[in-house]
Formats: sequence, C-alpha cells, structure tokens
Amino acid sequence: MAGCVARRVLAVGSRWWSRSLTGARGPRPLCAAGGPGAFLPAATTTRRHLSSRNRPEGKVLETVGVFEVPKQNGKYETGQLFLHSVFGYRGVVLFPWQARLYDRDVASAAPEKAENPAGHGSKEVKGKTHTYYQVLIDARDCPHISQRSQTEAVTFLANHDDSRALYAIPGLDYVSHEDILPYTSTDQVPIQHELFERFLLYDQTKAPPFVARETLRAWQEKNHPWLELSDVHRETTENIRVTVIPFYMGMREAQNSHVYWWRYCIRLENLDSDVVQLRERHWRIFSLSGTLETVRGRGVVGREPVLSKEQPAFQYSSHVSLQASSGHMWGTFRFERPDGSHFDVRIPPFSLESNKDEKTPPSGLHW
Repeated sequence: MAGCVARRVLAVGSRWWSRSLTGARGPRPLCAAGGPGAFLPAATTTRRHLSSRNRPEGKVLETVGVFEVPKQNGKYETGQLFLHSVFGYRGVVLFPWQARLYDRDVASAAPEKAENPAGHGSKEVKGKTHTYYQVLIDARDCPHISQRSQTEAVTFLANHDDSRALYAIPGLDYVSHEDILPYTSTDQVPIQHELFERFLLYDQTKAPPFVARETLRAWQEKNHPWLELSDVHRETTENIRVTVIPFYMGMREAQNSHVYWWRYCIRLENLDSDVVQLRERHWRIFSLSGTLETVRGRGVVGREPVLSKEQPAFQYSSHVSLQASSGHMWGTFRFERPDGSHFDVRIPPFSLESNKDEKTPPSGLHW
C-alpha cells in the first residue's frame, strides 16, 4: 500500500474512497473501505494524511483500482468499471440506453399551459437525449447502500397466472452518464455478482478488458422491452431534485379485463446543505379509462428518509397498475425541516404508456 501513503480523501459518510497524491501526473490508485458515501470531485476536497481517526474503526483501506478521467463526450462501453458518484458503490456497465430527459428545471420560456384534462398544469418541456446505463452492483456494497438505494431496480411480471406477482433481479441498477466515475483494475473478477462471469469475459487485449458474452447479448435481446429506459423526468423544488424513470412491464388478463403494469424509479436529491426529512407522499394517478385516483401516505416504501449533506440522496422503485393501456401520474412529497416547518416538493408529471406490440413476459435468467 505504499502508493496510498499520502492520499486525498474523496468520500463522505462511512465509505472512504481515496486517491494517491504521489506524483502530479499519471494514474493514481483508488482505495476503499467500509460502507457507502458520495465520491467527491477532487476540486472540492482538501489534502490530508490518513490516520486512524480518518477512517472507520477496524477498517483497512484496500486497493480498488486506478481512477480514469470521466468522459465529457461519448459514452462508456460494456465492461467499464466505475464508482457511483452519489451512492459510492462499485459497478460495471452492461450496456447503454439512449433516453429522453425531460428536465423541467430548464423548461422553455413558453407560458404555462392551461390545465389539461388530467387536472394538472404542465410546462412546455422538450425531451433531450441523454445516456443512461444498465449496470451490475458489486454484491459487497449492496448491504451498505440498502438504506439509501434499492438494489433491485429491475422487476418483471412473473411468468405465471398470478397477475400481481412480480420478481426482481438483485444488484441491477440504472445510472446516468454523470453518475459514473470510471476506473480500471487488474483484477480479472473485480465485481462480485453472480451474473458478472455469466455476462462478461476477461480479454486483456480489449479496453475495457471485459467484453460481453453471448449470454448477455441474448438476455438483453430477450428482455429488451422490459429493460429499455426510454423517458426520464426531472424537477427541482426548494433545492430538492426529483428524478422519475417509468418503465412499462406488460399486460395481464384478470377477471375478464386487462391489467397494465408499470414500474417507476424515483431518486430524491438534496442539493442544499440543510437537513430535511421526507414525511408524506401525495400521488394522483389518471387512467385513460377516465378514473382519477388519489393516494396519500407516510413516507415512501415504508421509510421516511433523511437527506443531508453527508447522505444527500435516496432512491427507490415502486409499481402501479391500470385497467387502461395508458395514463399518467404526478404529485408531491412533503418534507420537514429541523425547525418543524414543512414544504412540498413537486413530482414531475410522467406518462404511463404501454408498448404497442405485446410480447410474452420475460423468462428471467434461465437459458
């Protein structure tokens, strides 16, 4: 570990990622120990030597790999190793998706539209193409991020008669291009996940040196309609940014009617230094059949997460079903400040659209 004697600490929270400062140029090793934390850009950090009080008690830093310069243009290829810039986990890129990002924070200057039939106003927002990635999460990091981010970001309808049954594949996530902090490793199996060696093959002649096996290509092709990320919606209120990614999961017949299912992934990010806590959710769900449902409740997925400077983000997935082929959702999250005051954060409205060509539900990982 001589290369990590003098380091710049780049993490907050309980995970410590650090880069060696030996030498002003060239690649520098990444070292890690402990649980999650945000990986901060070098420009925002200060130089210091690590001592026992700089890292979690009983933890020893271990080398992860060599940090690379993040790409400003282009996209990362299959097999790229990375650290998640927000949640701090180690991962590997399986394949990229081109999504349409509807960012209401940069909406055009056009005036607000009138209330639409669904009962909520809408800004004129144009979609901008943005790169997202399907990734595998290192199983060693899953326990540490479970309080901040679900590690089952992909769910399917079960392939049997129970129309409400869902199943998930652990350790899969979707990340945006800016979430990725790339690194290289000499380890032939740098990511611990049961699918890593089934999906990727080590080839030292390639860069990155992990290439897609036929099983990965076949799995992507077979499950493409349920995996592909197409639309991303984002809006910021009172320095709390809400990102929503909806997915169509398929249709099932139930009691002589059709039931359409969607999954939606939501990330909450505190862009300020003030501590806030999510207390309530308020959803409105409009169906093409003409029904409007209101859902209120405490927290989300049974939690009331605290967003702070040390732990600024929380991510979760949920599901919704309609008896119509399309609809849309919108609403608010109610947050509480330390002084007991509350404020509402808007959830950007998003469409629930079904695929035109119905296909057989995915069969998971059985070839």
